[in-house]
This record gives sequence, C-alpha cells and structure tokens, in this order.
Amino acid sequence: MCQLLGMNCNAPTDVTFSFRGFAQRGGHTDTHADGWGIAFFEGDSTVDGAGHDKGLRHFVDHLPACESPVADLIRRYPIKSRNVIAHIRKATQGRVALENCHPFVRELWGRYWVFAHNGNLAAYSPRLHGSFRPVGDTDSERAFCWIMQELAKSHADVPSIKELSITLRELAAQIARHGTFNFLLSNGQALWAHASTNLVYVERRHPFAHATLSDEDVSVNFEEHTQPTDRIAVVVTAPLTTNEAWTAFKPGELKVFVDGALADA
Repeated sequence: MCQLLGMNCNAPTDVTFSFRGFAQRGGHTDTHADGWGIAFFEGDSTVDGAGHDKGLRHFVDHLPACESPVADLIRRYPIKSRNVIAHIRKATQGRVALENCHPFVRELWGRYWVFAHNGNLAAYSPRLHGSFRPVGDTDSERAFCWIMQELAKSHADVPSIKELSITLRELAAQIARHGTFNFLLSNGQALWAHASTNLVYVERRHPFAHATLSDEDVSVNFEEHTQPTDRIAVVVTAPLTTNEAWTAFKPGELKVFVDGALADA
C-alpha cells in the first residue's frame, strides 16, 4: 500500500529532513513506485491575523519519488510551511497517471483542502451529487470528494476544529467499512489523521535532539535548526527515524494536530 507523511507546526518549518528519508521509500527502500506528491500550505499571518495559511504549493509526479526531478527539487528547496501532506503511491485502483497522484486538492468555504489516502476501498462508489467530482479513477479521490460533499452538507461555513473532528470521525467510520482507510487531511488550520492499520506520530519540542533517518544514513541536530518555542508534529505510515519515540495510532482512531501538538478534539 501507499505511504503517508504529514507535518503540523506552530511556525513555518521546512520538511526537507523528513521528506529526504520518505522519498527513498518511493522505489528505493520500498516498492512504492507509482507516483508521489506533496502539498504545502503557505500564507502571511499579517494578512489574515490568525496565522492560518490559505495559500498552497502543490507538486505531483507519476514517476517514482526516488527518481523524480520534481522530488529532487523539494529535497533541495526548503519550503517552509505550518501544514504539509506528502504521499508515495503504490497503485491498487486506478492507472499510474498524473491525475491519480495524491495528495488531492479541493476548495470548500473559501479554503483549500488537501487529502491523501493509504489503503484500498473495495467496491466503493459513493453517490456524488454536488460539486465535488473525481478527476482520476481512484477509490481515494472518490472518498475525498464524498468527505467534502458531506462536510458541505453538515456545516454552513467553516466550523471549529473540534466540530470538524466530530464530523470527520463519523464520516471516516462509514468509509472504513469498505476497507483500509488511513488518511491525512488539512485545510491549513490543522492536520487530521485517521488510521485503519498503520500510522504513527512524533512530537518534537524543546529540548530538541539528534535524529537519524531509517531509510538513509543521514542525521540532523534539530537544536541547530529550531527555536525554543517551536513545536512540530510528524505523522507517517512507518517511523522515519531510528532514535525517536514514535507513537502508534489505534485502529479506527482519528487525531488532530494544531500548532505542532496533539489537540484535544
């Protein structure tokens, strides 16, 4: 199945270190070679006054992440973001094509929403009668469109993070009846993560320590690249580092991360 990577922070942070190891799973240290993608929320908190980024940089490629020139650009160019979602694809439904590469993006309530899925939803054909329709032919994009449709039906405008979490738990449980449904979702305000099977997370905060990648012989001292007030949460399919305490999700669990920390929602 596919590989997921999400990052949520309280200040703009680059994902270069985590993405460097993650990209190796796209055809080098693992067999996920059917495309990849990454999306960064960006913005100017002086404009909206809340630090909630509404701009988005979105890159996808049907080539394996370990060979993609676009992935090489991301490894070398430290884009800073509070919310990042990346995906490495191993196709289960849908051909290997650009339109089937995650993460997928839609607009709702004047914000971008980004979604990536790991798993397989057997015979999943939800009724889509609104403005959210899939472009490709994956079960993942169909699930995302249905979630967007149902969120729009359930709330007239952007609800609170806690309200969104309640609705997403209900929707995720319905979709998970059809198969494995590990996913990441963000609108630039928070990062939601749902696990059917494999998903782990780590929270990095002061005092920061060294970390060594699992997929490449590279280490970093986070103390040299952070401020004492920084908080960073990373969610991934399998641990990216060998010397950090990663916490596993329980099956059926949905968590939300806000400002680099696990939120009570």
